[in-house]
Amino acid sequence: MRVLVVDVGGTSVKILASGQRTVRKFRSGLELTAEQMVTAVVNAAKGWKYDAVSIGYPGPISRGMVLAEPKHLGAGWVGFDFEKAFRCPVKLINDAAMQALGSYEGGRMLFLGLGTGLGSALITDYVIMPMELAHLPYKKGKTFEDFVGRRGIERLGKKKWRRAVDDVVTRLKAALVADYVVLGGGNAKKLRQLPGDARLGDNAHAFIGGQRLWKERST
Repeated sequence: MRVLVVDVGGTSVKILASGQRTVRKFRSGLELTAEQMVTAVVNAAKGWKYDAVSIGYPGPISRGMVLAEPKHLGAGWVGFDFEKAFRCPVKLINDAAMQALGSYEGGRMLFLGLGTGLGSALITDYVIMPMELAHLPYKKGKTFEDFVGRRGIERLGKKKWRRAVDDVVTRLKAALVADYVVLGGGNAKKLRQLPGDARLGDNAHAFIGGQRLWKERST
């Protein structure tokens, strides 16, 4: 099966189809609606052949349905019929969970996406458990995302942000009894030293995860 993988982020949407090597992308942002995203993806994917679509969505997903409008995009995502719009089978998954699936190498793995916000997912024996840890209270009346997301870098500066990341990773790894942690997202590369039992992910793993979604043991 040829799969078109769509990784929807707060600043850009990236796409890659089976058999292709070059990622195509376009800007997203606070005005991007679900309908606009589909139109832009179809245009960007011209010349590529695909039988199904995987979408990594920056928000909660349950049973293949969007549960809430995205925080960093436009409106119109809840209830949108992606299969009708793309005219082919579509699987929706939280964007952090999709990258986590592509990064998974067995055992109990915690994935934390350090991007515009904080994405999170836990995988055990290829069973994906998307999580919404970003908005849980952390300290000083602020959330985990306030400290380790983009706002944290802007407010704290890189040095204090790195210390916050180390503390958050240590706490969450212990709480969720993870064997190891994968740190993905665009800001993970700003870390000078990784916390213990953590390794650096790669945004490209989202496309591996999108392909794996259509394999039997990952559905």
